[in-house]
This record gives sequence, C-alpha cells and structure tokens, in this order.
Amino acid sequence: MEFIDNAQIPAVTGHPKNIVFLTCDAFSVLPPIAKLTLEQAMYHFYSGYTSKVAGTEQGIKEPTPTFSACFGEAFMPMSPQVYADLLFNKCQQHGTNVWLVNTGWTGGRYGIGKRISIHDTRNIINAIHDGRINNSEFETMPVFNLSYPKTIEGVNTEILNPVNTWKNKE
Repeated sequence: MEFIDNAQIPAVTGHPKNIVFLTCDAFSVLPPIAKLTLEQAMYHFYSGYTSKVAGTEQGIKEPTPTFSACFGEAFMPMSPQVYADLLFNKCQQHGTNVWLVNTGWTGGRYGIGKRISIHDTRNIINAIHDGRINNSEFETMPVFNLSYPKTIEGVNTEILNPVNTWKNKE
C-alpha cells in the first residue's frame, strides 16, 4: 500500500453508498446507466448478464452473451442465494443505491454500432461517486422497466436511452 500515492491507511471504510454492477451489452438494448430497485438489483445479480469480449477472454473473436450468477459465479464457493440475501439485506439496511453500468454497444449490436466511449463511462461513474446523478431527472424504459437519467453532465445525452441511437427505432 505504501507505493500507492493516494492510498488511505488503514484501508477500511464503512458501508458503500453506491454499488455498481458492470455489464457489457453487445446488443445495444441496455442503457449505459440504470438505477436499480432492490428487486431489480437481485435479478441482475442472480443473472449476471454480460458479454465475453475479445481482449478479455481467450479465444473470443466477437462478443458472446453469457450469464454468471453474482457477476463471478466461478469464484463463489456458496450458493448465489447466500450472496444475494447478504447484498439485499445490506443495501436495505444502509440505503445503498445499486447501479447497472453498461460499457457495451450503442447505436446497434456488435458489428453495427460502436462501444460506449470510455469518456462517457468515466463521466457516468464520476456522477455516481460524487452524487451528481442523484440530481438528474429519470425516465423509465418500457419492456426492461429500467430507470435511467435523462441527462448527466459530460455525457452524450443521446446514448442515455438506447432507442435514440438506433437508425431504425422500431
């Protein structure tokens, strides 16, 4: 720890105000940021939807959807139910916000659209951490019932609702 310039010693803290689930949607249907209810958080935690992508997975040449309970099933020695119950209880007890951050595609699936920019993703994460996102007005997506902010300072507003980025909105 002594080699990390901005490390806090001791390296302990209280309960988090925010938890971020990271996903990579290769089909451009999930928004880049969604605020989850506790019930939605449990659903996404159980399913662990993401995509295996080239550069992070051996043998992957194009994104492949995958599901991994708790976003890391292979590393969890107990049943996903144990971790989900713990997450639910701690979030409820401490009023923790849970966010689904999508770093996948926008404007169409892989091969048609493009990856959500690292610039926009960083600004989304910063808005979560500094609390600015809590001042945003939110809308709810039909079908997925996900709540997303209409604007975030420093983020391309068009990408916040995936439908806005598709050429064929139907």
